[in-house]
Amino acid sequence: MNGINRRRFIALSGLSGLGAWMGMASLLAAETDASSLSPRNLLKSPWFGRTPFALGVASGEPTPDGVVLWTRLATEPLEFGGGMPTQPIVVGWELADDEGFRRVIRRGTALAHPELGHSVHVELDGLAPGRPYWYRFNVAGYDTGTARTCTLPARGAQLQRVRFAVAGCQHYEEGYYTAWRKIAEEPLDFVFHYGDYIYEGATSPTRIRKMNGRPFTNLRNHVGPQLYTLDDYRRRYAQYKTDPDLQAAHAALPWFVTFDDHEVDNNWAGGDDQDGTPGPLFLLRRAQAFQAYYENMPLRRTAFPRDGRMQIYRRARYGDLLDLHLLDTRQYRSKQADMGNRAEVESPGRSITGAAQEKWLFDGLSDAAPRWHVIAHQVSLGNYAREKGGATVTSDDQWSGYLSSRRRLLDHIRQVGFKNVVTVCGDAHRHYASDLVQDHADSGVISSEFLATSISSGSDGLGVDAQAENTLAHSPYLKVTTDKRGYVLCDVDRDVWTGDLKILDRVMVPDGRLESFARFAIEHGNPGLQRA
Repeated sequence: MNGINRRRFIALSGLSGLGAWMGMASLLAAETDASSLSPRNLLKSPWFGRTPFALGVASGEPTPDGVVLWTRLATEPLEFGGGMPTQPIVVGWELADDEGFRRVIRRGTALAHPELGHSVHVELDGLAPGRPYWYRFNVAGYDTGTARTCTLPARGAQLQRVRFAVAGCQHYEEGYYTAWRKIAEEPLDFVFHYGDYIYEGATSPTRIRKMNGRPFTNLRNHVGPQLYTLDDYRRRYAQYKTDPDLQAAHAALPWFVTFDDHEVDNNWAGGDDQDGTPGPLFLLRRAQAFQAYYENMPLRRTAFPRDGRMQIYRRARYGDLLDLHLLDTRQYRSKQADMGNRAEVESPGRSITGAAQEKWLFDGLSDAAPRWHVIAHQVSLGNYAREKGGATVTSDDQWSGYLSSRRRLLDHIRQVGFKNVVTVCGDAHRHYASDLVQDHADSGVISSEFLATSISSGSDGLGVDAQAENTLAHSPYLKVTTDKRGYVLCDVDRDVWTGDLKILDRVMVPDGRLESFARFAIEHGNPGLQRA
């Protein structure tokens, strides 16, 4: 435990040791029917003066025969504890194969534990592949209303098309979540959320902020201080989840989620934060952030935090059409390098994925079965550069700061030779569409990347501004970039992958106008972006 006092670690993080984890895993596995579970402190007849479903519902982690259904009880979302009694509560759920709930095919109960912020994760299996389902929760006379989810197609099923959205970076203070409403209205199969679901900072009413070089007033303010404790993180998630547009997107279709930095702290890397906090202390904070993340996402019990860690990299297969490789580029990465020290930036001893995850990824990309491979991750693989202070600079917090990792991945993609790999990511608060080449000569185009702009972080933005022009001038394989909010819509068939860079004209006013900034296509077997 790197010198951490284990008993203190467990107490402060709210997590269990291995033995307790195994007991919790068994409990979670049983909770699609909690009728046989009766804790001594169970609240047997709950009563609430208002709906306990203020945070909405969600589904995620679909497989060909199952999906995770999520909700979290809170009558007072912005209060510590959410207004809930510190007792377990039985929550009912139903699943139907029609929107009107005329044919309820599954129903059960689950325990909402105070130890997990009264969150509920119902992990279903035994469902039919490649079809929609509708679900709802109920407790104490309240229900959630109807939400929609769907299972993945059968493994190996020959498919013609998949459509999904890539989105993230949703700073609550900096704009409306109009993009989520637009995503909810799209006919999509799933959402990939690349991270920065919440932001950890406190609102400072006396500090004059600037956005795009101009004075900026928050659209809405964070409640509470900088996030450090489990209660802090829980309340911040609750505040974000009260947004109706975000709730609509969760209720419309299943999500695959992963975290980036702001779910814990800006630019954290492995066991280090950006402030120089002693590692054991930062790991206490990280453990509490991980628990809150699990509590608030529709994740499987395989992701349940254990000893301050989460297993968040995983793979999903969409028939024979697409393999989705979801990465974790935070938990195992080396600390950011001094970008002026070329030897450090290029050191083979530094990694953004860690050795075990890298091998797992390389093994998956070597599979010839899927028509397409997509690497779904957090930060840009594209080596975007710009001029600053007379020097050409790249980011220390992206793959450009981990050149050995970047070179190994691109070399592997090229050597496998399928010519069918596309990467999707975010974090930069700008759209980027770029081909990917090695940083040495004559590699040719190996893959392509769609980097999705933010949902709201960065506020309205300036479009193709001076920074965009600067980056385009110093990044020869970058096709377009813009400082506007939105998402990327990926429309994939057997022969062509089309990425549509959607943007909103405004996010500081509701119902901004959505349009396509640029569309690019990639032909199967022929890497490289073409205007579509």
